[in-house]
Amino acid sequence: MSMKKFINDPANLTAELLDGLCTAFSDKLTLVDEKLVCRANPKAEDKVAIVTLGGSGHEPALQAFVGEGLIDISVVGDIFAAPNGPKVFQALQKMNREAGVLFVVLNHAGDVLNANIAMEMAEEAGLNVKMILTHEDIAPGADAPDEDKRGLVGCVPLYKVAGAAAEAGKSLDEVYAIAERFNNNMATLAVAMKVATHPQNGDAIGDIAEDEMEIGMGQHGEAGTGPCKIMSADDTAKTMVERLIAAVGAASGDKVLLTVNGSGATTHMEMFLIYRAARNVLADAGIETACSMVGEYLTVQEMGGFQMFLAKMDDELIDLFNAPCDSPYWTVR
Repeated sequence: MSMKKFINDPANLTAELLDGLCTAFSDKLTLVDEKLVCRANPKAEDKVAIVTLGGSGHEPALQAFVGEGLIDISVVGDIFAAPNGPKVFQALQKMNREAGVLFVVLNHAGDVLNANIAMEMAEEAGLNVKMILTHEDIAPGADAPDEDKRGLVGCVPLYKVAGAAAEAGKSLDEVYAIAERFNNNMATLAVAMKVATHPQNGDAIGDIAEDEMEIGMGQHGEAGTGPCKIMSADDTAKTMVERLIAAVGAASGDKVLLTVNGSGATTHMEMFLIYRAARNVLADAGIETACSMVGEYLTVQEMGGFQMFLAKMDDELIDLFNAPCDSPYWTVR
């Protein structure tokens, strides 16, 4: 089936979508030098800044989470492509301050390559930056080396807890420690039953038979654990959340954040069914769902499926998760 999308010239996709986003939310966002989505009302210089990077095409991630209590600058690449190192360095340089910068990077080859280039430039320039790499995808196995695990939707709640810590005036070392504690206690597992198309060329991203789904498929069509026949919402949720519980080491009496992130073509009806089933499994295990997220946070165009995310939470992380924030796609009063 040919691609059906409301677009103009594919070559202008990123520029046009960023213009649309930043003009639609001009009270919150401003666009600098074409690829830097910045807070319209900058954070005070005495507070740690949060910078991130990633390709476009995953909206609302990442740039629609720029705002108070979240990200200060999102450096945007072309569709499914990382921005180049010098552009990322430009963002780090723009946010340079005595309080420091926390640089959040998702573990994808292009993102990591260009993040490392930017960090080398930052070190040469004497900038005060600490980098944190998210790597919570357990499709390769919960015990797989961190470098083999992709960064998925877990970056979004990590922005929230780190951003809240920064807004509270914590030091760079403190913000980094909080973010790393969250990072080391989170896990994501994805499932897809319909692949997406690349909006610039119309090519299908991956291949799934009509009567099959694939647990572990990545957000760019990367292979998962292999296809299987489509299961019910309850069975799918149970299979996935049990693996996530084991991955984070959650046990009776623990508190967790449970997230169901739609991949682009999954209805809210389906997501709520999945969330209900997963929460019931957690409750049966004596695990309290202290925080919840259900919706589309990091998508893959029209991919049919979702990412299920679980993180062990302590009282400080819960307070930071619930702290005020104000961005186009996440606001807490």
